[in-house]
Amino acid sequence: MAVNPPRAGERRLHPRAGLRPVDVLLLAYVAIVSVVALVRAPTQPGCWWLLAAHAQIVLLIYLTSRRGLGPFGRSIREFYPLFLLVALYGALDVLNLNVSRTYDAMVRGWEEAIFGGQPSRTWWQTHPSAFWSTVLHGAYLSYYLILLAPALWFAARRDFIAMRRFVFLVMATFAVCYLFFIFLPVAGPYYEFPRPTGMFVDNLMAKLVYGGLASGSSYGAAFPSSHVAATLAATVAAWRGDRRLGMALAVPATLLTISVVYCQMHYAVDAIAGLLVGGLISWATLRAERRRELWH
Repeated sequence: MAVNPPRAGERRLHPRAGLRPVDVLLLAYVAIVSVVALVRAPTQPGCWWLLAAHAQIVLLIYLTSRRGLGPFGRSIREFYPLFLLVALYGALDVLNLNVSRTYDAMVRGWEEAIFGGQPSRTWWQTHPSAFWSTVLHGAYLSYYLILLAPALWFAARRDFIAMRRFVFLVMATFAVCYLFFIFLPVAGPYYEFPRPTGMFVDNLMAKLVYGGLASGSSYGAAFPSSHVAATLAATVAAWRGDRRLGMALAVPATLLTISVVYCQMHYAVDAIAGLLVGGLISWATLRAERRRELWH
């Protein structure tokens, strides 16, 4: 596959030894969450297993930052942060297992003050549509494609600058969202309100979404919406690396942002906060990369 020429001011970099920004980010995140796990371990025994998993993450970072990695090792080095997302998300359930208080009442108060009601509860009821339910539940599922496709695209082109920018932006966004989930847990309308019924969920896309949530949803992970935040960050990183790719992701990203409210997965305030988190992290990262080379 041909490699596109670099943009002005950029150059293609091959992987080399040493800690990268995403490694430092993950070490910092693991350190913070480990302290929380130690504090909560007496009442949540699963936190001891979480600490053991964190030790393995530190070991993984050490092993992938050494010199002399072969092709397979270099591939793991580039992709391992994305592989960790499932585990880091699942760890939230361990940390929040015995949470006695969520902040849903506070967030619903913001919702009432801004919108004069609860859009996530009433929107689908006042404007039910089998067509839009199918489209928007499908957009909700596109989240996984948005998070994976750009990384595979940049890796296939051997564009390590765009690849590492993408991975860092996505991981930084998730790290910030996950810390909110740990310290300010919000269950969200998926748990707080009666769930949609009837023709609104009688389509394949809705059934796939609800099947996935039933088997893999972490409690307290609503505010800010990591779906919206990470999707925005991924789209910005894709645009920065390849504008055609960014344009291709813009439509599903927009539909996904609408879907989390219309399909009653998040409060509207969650989506707004997700846009702010994803936007601020993207802005700060792109601003920082102009000042120095980050993606070695």
